[in-house]
Amino acid sequence: MDTYIDEAKRKVSAWVEKHKQAALLDEASSTVLDVASGRKTVIPWRDLAAFEEKIHPETQGSYLVLLFEDGKQIALVDPGGVAFAPSLENTGPLRDAPPVVCLKDFHTLKPRIDHYLYDHPDAPPPKETLDLVMLCIAILDGARAVGFDIADLEGELEKSLSDIERRTGSTN
Repeated sequence: MDTYIDEAKRKVSAWVEKHKQAALLDEASSTVLDVASGRKTVIPWRDLAAFEEKIHPETQGSYLVLLFEDGKQIALVDPGGVAFAPSLENTGPLRDAPPVVCLKDFHTLKPRIDHYLYDHPDAPPPKETLDLVMLCIAILDGARAVGFDIADLEGELEKSLSDIERRTGSTN
């Protein structure tokens, strides 16, 4: 007898087959590769509580949402790859934080931080720089929560934050 988990596995496999530019799946290990970031996470099938296939209102493309018993969710989206909620645990509420992000968002925002810090070394970084860092922290915390190994990215962001503190004289 097929279970909803078996059905979800078939749906994920079929979705990935059609969207190889966004995500790849190793069915044997239940590992999904987020193509844009080159990062992997494992889908904990035994913890799957529900799944849905949805249609994006703007692109009309299909995407899958996997909901787990602990309340965490991942979505397979194209473009984007593996999407998840940002975690606000370490940042507190963030103005204009999107409800869903992906690692590609981090890789879009981090160069903006670097621009302010390293392309304008004699100018104090604008307030937007700290806002971008906070959003990047939320993205990385969300990525870690759904199983991505992002320690190296956290190290890069910590360096940027240290540079901001050094340049602004802030130690908070």
